[in-house]
Amino acid sequence: MTKVTELPTTESRKVDHIRINLDQDVQFPRLTTGLERYRFLHQALPELNLSDIDLSAIVFGKRLNSPILISSMTGGTAIAGEINRNLALAAQEHRVAMGLGSQRAAIEDGDLVPSYAIRDVAPDIALFANLGAVQLNYGYSLEHCLRAVDMVEADALILHFNVLQESVQAEGDFNFAGLLGKVEQVCAALPVPVIAKEVGWGFSPTSVRKLADAGISAIDVAGAGGTSWSEVEFHRAPTAFHARVARSFADWGIPTADAIQYALSAAPNLPIFASGGLRNGIDIAKCIALGADLAGLASPFLHAAAESPETVEALILELTAQLRIAMLCTASPDLDALRQAELQLTR
Repeated sequence: MTKVTELPTTESRKVDHIRINLDQDVQFPRLTTGLERYRFLHQALPELNLSDIDLSAIVFGKRLNSPILISSMTGGTAIAGEINRNLALAAQEHRVAMGLGSQRAAIEDGDLVPSYAIRDVAPDIALFANLGAVQLNYGYSLEHCLRAVDMVEADALILHFNVLQESVQAEGDFNFAGLLGKVEQVCAALPVPVIAKEVGWGFSPTSVRKLADAGISAIDVAGAGGTSWSEVEFHRAPTAFHARVARSFADWGIPTADAIQYALSAAPNLPIFASGGLRNGIDIAKCIALGADLAGLASPFLHAAAESPETVEALILELTAQLRIAMLCTASPDLDALRQAELQLTR
C-alpha cells in the first residue's frame, strides 16, 4: 500500500517557523545586506543638542515616535498570540509601527483570530494586516482582504510576495501567473492602503515599477542579508530532495541596500520601507539615508518578544538611542536632514 503523507496545516507551519527561527541559524550564509559597504561622513561639529533631535515620522496619517517598523512575523498559534501581544504592548508604549504575520491561518480557522487581535493593547499604533499575494490565485478575493483588515482594525494591508519560499515548500502555492491584475483590483477597491512586501529576497526595479503602476501605496523591499527563508524551509523539509532544493537557494536575492536604491529609482514617489537583515540603529540610519521612510526589523524583535514586552521595549530604546546618536554625528536634526547626509561607499 502506498503511504500517504499528510501535508502540514497552516497552523502547524506557523509553529515550525517560530521554532526554527528561534532555535536554528537561518541567516544567509554568505550574502550580506550591503549596508556594511556604506559609511557616514562623520561630523565632529554638528551644532546640535542630542536631546533636540527629532526622530518622528508620519505613515498613512499616523505619527510615529521613530521610523521603526516591527516587521511582520507571526500569528495563528497560541505562542504566536503571546509574541504579538508582547510586541504590541511595546509598540504602543513607544509609538512604533507594527506588521502582523500572514492572517491566512485565521481566515481558515476563526478560532485563531485572537492570536492576531492586538488593538486592545495597542489602540494608537500604525498597524498592518497581512496576506500572501499568491492566495489571490487560490480563491482569495477582495472580501478576504477586507476580512484581514477588519479582523485586526488595521491601517493598511500588506500583500507579501514570497515566490521562492512557496516554491521550495513541499506544500507551497507556486502559481504566480496573472497575479498583477488581481493585485491592481485589490488596490483600487480596498479602503486602506496596500503595501507590497517581499520576505527577504528583495524587489527588482521592474517589479517595483509594475507594483507602483498597479496602485501599491508603499513597498517594503525586504532585501537579502538577514533571515533566509529558504534556510528556514531547509530545516522543515520533509525529504532529502526538498532539503537539497531549498539549501541551494541559501544565498539567493537582492541585498537590502541595493533593493532600497532600486525601489527609489523605479518609483521615486513611492514610500519605501527598508527591511532585511537590519540589526541596529546605525543600519536604520543608513536605510533612511539611502531613501527609506521606515526601517523594519523582524528577527531581533522575535527573539525579544519570546522573552517579554519589557525585552522588546529595551530593544526599541537601544535602537532609537543608536539612531539618535548617528543623526547627531551626521549633523541631522530630523529624518529629512538624515536623507541628505553624506554616505560614502567603501570597498
